[in-house]
Amino acid sequence: MANEGILLGMGNPLLDISAVVPEEFLKKYDVKPNNAILAEDKHLPMYDELANEYDVEFIAGGATQNSIKVAQWMLQIPGATSYMGSIGKDKFGEEMKKNCKQAGVNVHYYEDETAPTGTCAVCVLGGERSLIANLSAANCYKTEHLKQPENWALVEKAKYYYIAGFFLTVSPESIQLVAAHAAANNKVFTMNLSAPFICEFFKDAQEKALPYVDYVFGNETEARTFARVHGWETENVEEIAVKISQLPKQSGTHKRTTVITQGADPVVVAEDGKVKLFPVILLPKEKLVDTNGAGDAFVGGFLSQLVKEKPIEDCVKAGCYAANVIIQRSGCTYPEKPDFE
Repeated sequence: MANEGILLGMGNPLLDISAVVPEEFLKKYDVKPNNAILAEDKHLPMYDELANEYDVEFIAGGATQNSIKVAQWMLQIPGATSYMGSIGKDKFGEEMKKNCKQAGVNVHYYEDETAPTGTCAVCVLGGERSLIANLSAANCYKTEHLKQPENWALVEKAKYYYIAGFFLTVSPESIQLVAAHAAANNKVFTMNLSAPFICEFFKDAQEKALPYVDYVFGNETEARTFARVHGWETENVEEIAVKISQLPKQSGTHKRTTVITQGADPVVVAEDGKVKLFPVILLPKEKLVDTNGAGDAFVGGFLSQLVKEKPIEDCVKAGCYAANVIIQRSGCTYPEKPDFE
């Protein structure tokens, strides 16, 4: 059974500033639909413009934090999950703490004195979301925080770990510490490809972490980018999933499983050189609110069953259930209790 502290996440806590925007807004800031990028100088005015001109919602987000919150919601066991990342000492940071505690997650934030809490502009157009992350304080996470006894205790207590690829841009050293601990203690370490730009521009850090990863998550665009960056002559997601699962591994205790989502198309799961396809729950177009957090929710649902040592079919089913709930709501939010069977 899942118990307290069984799952630990580390990542970039960001306050989502979410709004439905017209196409002109995306064009103005040179943002591609359904992409995830880091903010450049040209994007910085968009946060104020969103907050002042549009009907915005503020939701505690960030990829890993979303997944951990969803896993916590699915598990319904107080404190089953823990989370670490860096926030600023400001009202957004306080909002984040309150939100996560309400969600039942045991958060241990590093609070940076110098930078504001990170934000993510979530621009929704036709149900698809584009993410522009301004990391700010999230970029300031320090390995020293991880090594503090009360924080390292969370690492020791956990049996499963999840870190989105986005954290490779912030603290690859922290990832290596947790990954090495997992490998040395036969625990399960999971990561996400997260975004095409991670596969392209943080390839070295990603390659250093990959040998430790027991479950690799991603979507079809990220998988194809990963393949291209590694010189694999294929666009076939099933082939790519198998190849990722067969990359060298640090510990032989667990074989690597690759899990690739493809929107409304079946989920691809590769392990032992074989591929299984799992259909998703199809949703009528009129019920789709926005896709923000869908991938994160899938991972959260998946992990909620993985920590219970359920078979892969159940993990995928829970992932699809959670993603289906999330896309019918604004942002990565959910009803009070899951009704997952």
